[in-house]
Amino acid sequence: MTPDGSEDELDLPEDEVPATLTDVIRRVQVPETAAGQRIDVFLTQLLDGYSRQQLRDAVQAGAAEVDGRVVRPSHRLREGQAIQFRMPEPASDDTVPENITLDILFEDDAMVVVNKPAGMVVHPARGNWTGTLTSALAYRFQSLSDIGGPTRPGIVHRLDRETSGVIVVAKTNAVHLNLAQQWHDREVRKEYLAISSARIDRDRDLIDAKIGKHPFQREKMAIRERHESSRDARTFYEVLGRFQKYCFLKAMPETGRTHQIRVHMEHIGCPILCDRLYGGHGEVTRSQLLGTKSLPGEKPVLTRHALHASRLALRHPKTGAMMDFFAPLAPDLEQVLEILQSSGLR
Repeated sequence: MTPDGSEDELDLPEDEVPATLTDVIRRVQVPETAAGQRIDVFLTQLLDGYSRQQLRDAVQAGAAEVDGRVVRPSHRLREGQAIQFRMPEPASDDTVPENITLDILFEDDAMVVVNKPAGMVVHPARGNWTGTLTSALAYRFQSLSDIGGPTRPGIVHRLDRETSGVIVVAKTNAVHLNLAQQWHDREVRKEYLAISSARIDRDRDLIDAKIGKHPFQREKMAIRERHESSRDARTFYEVLGRFQKYCFLKAMPETGRTHQIRVHMEHIGCPILCDRLYGGHGEVTRSQLLGTKSLPGEKPVLTRHALHASRLALRHPKTGAMMDFFAPLAPDLEQVLEILQSSGLR
């Protein structure tokens, strides 16, 4: 299990910042007590001032050698092995509080549940240092968990920048660990609403296809059955409505790979509407939705992928009671659905 969720959710989104390494080298021999540990876990215990995610990112970037061989974060150590580790830049405590309005769905002394708008990055990343969810949280709340490091206060799981909907934030480290364990054990139920840019013939189905890093494009993921980066990925979907060239659907991912729903929908030939990365088009007009002639100067009605985290069900980390959180469909997606429904085409 990782500090910010589970091994299901370790993959980095497209706006993640690569680890920045220094010229400082730390050398250490593996003690008997660390035999069998993952190297990222061992380094977290060894080095003060870094989160496990920071050190994992550094190892992923090639910072760690064991007996002269570059290893991955999942490498299991043996007693007596020689580790040479190139130290990463210390995390900058750069989460600047900003007075940004948040749509709070639930709050108590354990956690906060937010309806994140499309376009908001969860935490600071390259090209997105302000206007983030963490900046808004830092302004509004005095105490949040710090397990994920100084730039990710309270963040247990992630949503892509353009995905709107439910996200849960931990106020204390104990709550963070409890929620992370629920993600790790796949106890959390997640439901998304989406509009696909093609008709799906089946009413419901399970997409079971491993996802790994794209062979050529760093920001993308891909269906890869036998690559070292591949992980099991399963998404159940149900069609809620059909239109001439589109479908409205509910997706329930059983696993939590980066871009999972988007990759799986592309895999079956029905990419998410306006998914620039996986569908090739990042906006759509009313005329295009209706299949009519475009009007001069017509503005798009949707400029982000049509994916919304509508439901999150989990156990309260203190009481153990099951809780269901719902975020109403975002206004831009509501508008797209109204246009499609007005066409009368099924």
